[in-house]
Amino acid sequence: MATKNPDPSLELSDLAGTARTLDDWLTMFHLCLVVLPDRPAASEWRPVINSIFSVFGDADCTTAVCVTGNASIARRILGDDVTRSLVFTDPDRALVRSLGLTHLPAFVHLRQDTTLVAAAEGWNPPEWQAVADGLGKAMSWSVPQIAGRLAKAPGPALTPGWEVVAP
Repeated sequence: MATKNPDPSLELSDLAGTARTLDDWLTMFHLCLVVLPDRPAASEWRPVINSIFSVFGDADCTTAVCVTGNASIARRILGDDVTRSLVFTDPDRALVRSLGLTHLPAFVHLRQDTTLVAAAEGWNPPEWQAVADGLGKAMSWSVPQIAGRLAKAPGPALTPGWEVVAP
């Protein structure tokens, strides 16, 4: 399945329990979203997320992590990083399915109108770099170095990621 524009009326909740539609969350800014599986190994992407969000955190986009589990699982995976950005939970994988994602982790760029600009599935630093490059261009902003020798957080070994399965 190819990635696709998500359903703008899809309801997402943050860790505080605030529930809004995707369209409402994206009213003001583009969304720079990292989607993680509900597995302990997903915590290996924390340095990569911090590297990306340290650059895009001040840009005209919202940086967010979405964990395909409940709030407790998201807190275990993200640890102290839960306070650094917006965190969504997607225990029924409705957002993941709506985006057409088949493997996690994933790096996603959505416009304010909720259209999908780019997505990278699994962990392939050059593919994630391409998403970051596009977001940087759209924001007229600096770009984090995810791939290559200048990458601050090279991250885990290459992997196609975990296949998305129904909860």
